[in-house]
Amino acid sequence: MAKNTDLESKLAAIATDVEALAQSYQGDSLALLAVLRRLEALHREIREGLFHASLPDNRHGLDSLLKDIETEGGWPYIERMRLQALLVNLSRTDDQNSDVTPEAIAPDRNMEADSDGTTSY
Repeated sequence: MAKNTDLESKLAAIATDVEALAQSYQGDSLALLAVLRRLEALHREIREGLFHASLPDNRHGLDSLLKDIETEGGWPYIERMRLQALLVNLSRTDDQNSDVTPEAIAPDRNMEADSDGTTSY
């Protein structure tokens, strides 16, 4: 149990450091993107290297791992931001600064151009 407490303490310290780093670059999307990329790369390195090598090689160990995954919250996952979400954010910024509409950024596929050059739905 002491090993788990030590692990939790170390993870909390890492989380605090990462959160402080991200806060120090608040508003700097390129720096925050670099932080996210590094975290994703670290996740992949651990998963494909150390974690994969430590997977159980017997039923008892596998059962124990699966029970932990089930009770403690599932498989760790790092979600990627979707392009659609970036476009929505861009749209909000443009709405505040210009007359650009979301349709101008991502036009509706059902639009058709009329013979006079105007667009109808």
